[in-house]
Amino acid sequence: MGLFDHEARQFKFDVLREVSIHAYDGTLTEKFDDELAYKLIPNNHADFRCCVYKEREIIRQRVRVAMGKNPMTRSNTNSKPKQIVKVLEAACDGCTIQRIQITDNCRKCMAKSCKSACKFDAISMGPNRAVIDHDKCVECGQCVKACPFNAIIDTPRPCKASCAVDAISLDAFNIAQINEEKCINCAACQSACPFGAIEDTSWVVNVIDDIKSGKPTVAMIAPSIQGQFDSATLDQIKLGIRKLGFAEVVEVAVGADVVAWYEKDELKEKMAENITMTTSCCPAFVNLAKQHFPQVYEKNMSTMVSPMVAMARYIKKRYPDYSVVFIGPCVAKKQEGMDGHEVDYVLTYEEIAAMLVSQHIYLSELKVEKNVEASIFARNFAFGGGVSKALVQAFKEDDNMPFTAQYADGIHECKKAMMIIKAGKYPANICEGMSCKGGCANGPAVIDNSIKVKVKVDKENAPDLTRTIKQTLEIYDFRDINVHRHHEH
Repeated sequence: MGLFDHEARQFKFDVLREVSIHAYDGTLTEKFDDELAYKLIPNNHADFRCCVYKEREIIRQRVRVAMGKNPMTRSNTNSKPKQIVKVLEAACDGCTIQRIQITDNCRKCMAKSCKSACKFDAISMGPNRAVIDHDKCVECGQCVKACPFNAIIDTPRPCKASCAVDAISLDAFNIAQINEEKCINCAACQSACPFGAIEDTSWVVNVIDDIKSGKPTVAMIAPSIQGQFDSATLDQIKLGIRKLGFAEVVEVAVGADVVAWYEKDELKEKMAENITMTTSCCPAFVNLAKQHFPQVYEKNMSTMVSPMVAMARYIKKRYPDYSVVFIGPCVAKKQEGMDGHEVDYVLTYEEIAAMLVSQHIYLSELKVEKNVEASIFARNFAFGGGVSKALVQAFKEDDNMPFTAQYADGIHECKKAMMIIKAGKYPANICEGMSCKGGCANGPAVIDNSIKVKVKVDKENAPDLTRTIKQTLEIYDFRDINVHRHHEH
């Protein structure tokens, strides 16, 4: 029984597990991609693709990405270092090539609305129905709109349809290409691809090498990790990760409490100036503003760093020689980690799960004592609307100043919100934007779905509902930590 129903994700996990095993054992070789391709696909018949040779080539490319290397494909060979999301070309050939198609619903009607609507003479009448000459078709979609029977369908590539910033195009061979100047590393395309042909670069080997070298390494876990591993409690998850060789495991929810507390002061300033403020926790949301709405980024974006960076700065201030590894559900966090000097590596839940399995660590069997590091409000940063609710709580604990908030759910809604903010017509004091629908708990690298996770999280956190944000700040002193993006603040 695999961890994932999605067969491509299961192959990805199997590759990560094997890479983890050999990284811990020190047995990774130059030919490991070939060796694992034959180990995972030992038969001579294909189960998923046209032939076994293609299936093995896909595994080879997955191995390279899992080892932090480039998949060595035409479109990715010279990619930018901070381009985390990459196309595995060998896997990217199963989608529908013709985007506009005429179905059996076509009645070959007398109106011939489709033919009249086509400005490129691409539609003619066949013996039984209309026919598209795809050499002439430019996929404008006018025939789709014109057909009274809805007999013509528009089936865009899932990756392309999911991208809110139009960063995906098709090359001459109909292989997806990522425009790295537009890409915000949100990984919506990665989640949407039914063939697992878009993947994120992994730093599993780097992290394991640091651990094996004896360098003290701290794991910072995102709030959304709670409830991700079957029946394991948060404290069991923390202990299990420590058993992988980490010197310490801390909750980034502490950083979330800090961000909420100080962000309320910035919101007060924006409200006094009648300016809408946007949150800064989701790196893809921040990238969207920075790359595509620079005016919004400069004028409206909160100058607070994300909880990840805030917590990393706290650790680096006190333990400058430690390596800091963030563990979360987010691919864009890998790029955010590369943008600064606080976070050394970023791992996803898929990757940490592969490491745990590789070392035979069974979380639900571990004996632990309960330890509460942060408030429930901070832990609920994992879910859509959680940041705004934490701000409400911060105001309650301070001067109880009222404000209005709206939540942009998913990257397409985030883009719409940015457009309204740019026009100066946003109807709330603060816009909380999350590139993943439902929040971080629905990130591209989660293990379990957010509905099941939320039930487990609420049950586990129920005894700690009275803990305040101030209590976290009394334990963790951030007064000497700069928690703003710009040092002048």
